[in-house]
Amino acid sequence: MTFGGHNPYGPQPGNPYGGGQPPGGGNPYGPQPGNPYGGGPPPGSPYVPPQPVPPYVPPRPPSLWQQFRHEEWPPLREVMGRLRGGWLVSLLFCCMPVWILVLYPLARSARRQARVKFPPDLHRRIHDPEVWRAQKTRAYVALGASMLILVAYGTGEDWEEIQDQYMMRLAITPWLLLLTAPLVITLLFRMAPPAARPNMRARLRPSVRMVLWYFGAFTAVPLMFAGVMLLTQELQGYVWSPFLALGLLIPVVWVLFFVGFGSSTMVRTAFGTSEVHAALPALLTGVLVWELAAINLLTAGMPPGPPLVQILAVICGPLSVSVIAWWEVERLRTRHGVRLRA
Repeated sequence: MTFGGHNPYGPQPGNPYGGGQPPGGGNPYGPQPGNPYGGGPPPGSPYVPPQPVPPYVPPRPPSLWQQFRHEEWPPLREVMGRLRGGWLVSLLFCCMPVWILVLYPLARSARRQARVKFPPDLHRRIHDPEVWRAQKTRAYVALGASMLILVAYGTGEDWEEIQDQYMMRLAITPWLLLLTAPLVITLLFRMAPPAARPNMRARLRPSVRMVLWYFGAFTAVPLMFAGVMLLTQELQGYVWSPFLALGLLIPVVWVLFFVGFGSSTMVRTAFGTSEVHAALPALLTGVLVWELAAINLLTAGMPPGPPLVQILAVICGPLSVSVIAWWEVERLRTRHGVRLRA
């Protein structure tokens, strides 16, 4: 081994060890006159000033509305600190100060667990922005048409039935989904080739677990409430019976919040069945909307207005949802290669 080691420049003159950088200090321009260090840009080259580095700007924290809508709810102390001095906080504390201190932590805890058990991002395995815009546009148009019919032909009783119909749909939709989903899934299993069925069956297990969690909690609410009422009647006459009843109602309220936060996710994602087949949520939506229309027609009757308006109001809503669902299935086939038999 010679002096200089593994020097890529080789032996240099004037270096007793035989190595070093070439003249110019490794500058690709070579040695320049007037520069004692032997480097620099060549004469006549344009001067390029150094680019200024922008100062670091920390990201803006999300607003309370964004946190309540998309992220985890902040603690009650943080909410009160950010709304300190606002009229909303003063109004809430004047109306129900104790209930806020009790119900908000329960709702926050129940929402966190509901987002763990029922992830909100299971809406579609393949996201199509055009289909999503069409669904939102259809929903706004349907809402506007319903309001116009009620304003033009509705009575006081019709306006009072709106809230009842909304609550009925909210209560009955998960059960209809539970009864409809096995039929549609069975049809897809029979249409799929035998080689694809084991994979589809494995992807179905998380959806089954979510169904068990949801309907177990849904059934536990009335059972727990009935048990609390029976126990309260047995303890009537005792001094601490009202406080004991309130303490026993806390788990009931927590489970009720859990079911409420899970319902929106379960109905929107169809229990995460898009993992089984990408077209399954669209098929379930197309079937479910006709079931809800039939139940609404049997319970509430025809909407107000002339016969032609009544027929259009009953048919156009489910028909438009079915058309968009079939268009979504067709786009999955043509653009993403998702077939009902594959």
